[in-house]
Amino acid sequence: MTAASLTGMADRARPWTTRLTHIPGLATFGPFVVVIALWQVVVWLGVFPSSFFVGPGDVWSEAVSLTERGILPAYIQDSVVRLLVGAAFGLAVGIPLGFLVGLNRYVRRFLWPALLFFQAIGDIAWLPILIVWFGFSLTSVTSVIVYTVTFPLVISIVAAIDAVPVNVQRAASSLGASRWQHVLYVILPASLPGVCSGIRTGLGYGWRALIAAEIIIGTSGVGFMMFDARRQGDVSQVFVGMAVLGILWYLTDALVLAPAEKETVERWGMVEGIGR
Repeated sequence: MTAASLTGMADRARPWTTRLTHIPGLATFGPFVVVIALWQVVVWLGVFPSSFFVGPGDVWSEAVSLTERGILPAYIQDSVVRLLVGAAFGLAVGIPLGFLVGLNRYVRRFLWPALLFFQAIGDIAWLPILIVWFGFSLTSVTSVIVYTVTFPLVISIVAAIDAVPVNVQRAASSLGASRWQHVLYVILPASLPGVCSGIRTGLGYGWRALIAAEIIIGTSGVGFMMFDARRQGDVSQVFVGMAVLGILWYLTDALVLAPAEKETVERWGMVEGIGR
């Protein structure tokens, strides 16, 4: 019996649901096809008035029109640039602070109550005072993103450091590892999964905070486009904004964050592999 025949028998022996998941593109686009089909069915049934609920075709036409006029690309660019600036500052603050709090018990005792306190205050709650301080400016939007990214990242890093196995730390100490070697070769690799998860979580929260800030105080961006369309009663444009938000974040997570997490954790983390 040849190897090809054995492979064919193994493929036929697998459940049909398992074989379906190996069809190229099905796992990625299949759920979206179902959602769009159900969306179109709801439109055909007339469950909601057409002025309140438009179909996929209308949304696509509106997206094409906004793109041809240069409105949608300009707003997407504004939102992405704001996210990148805010996320860069948030990571620059959150990662060092997370390791400082996680590694120094005196710093943790002093800062942990404050971290929990500010973590409980939603990012939107800061917008009124930020408008008073900085007005309707990029500084206000960036501050909200920095705030939203920093605290989940810090708490995630601290939790990851706390989860480092005690036996591994004792083994490093018994082998004569210094304090910095202990941190560099034990704590840092073992906490990488938590760091990467904290970055993904923080950026996800930052993306939502950005859109909320653009809706409330923005003068451009995808969030502003949606809110401005609401004032004009243009439901299709609101749906375009929602679709763009979902697509942009899905692409960012699938093409950048998830591969970076997988590569980093499997290369330096104390795990054999992670599934994505």
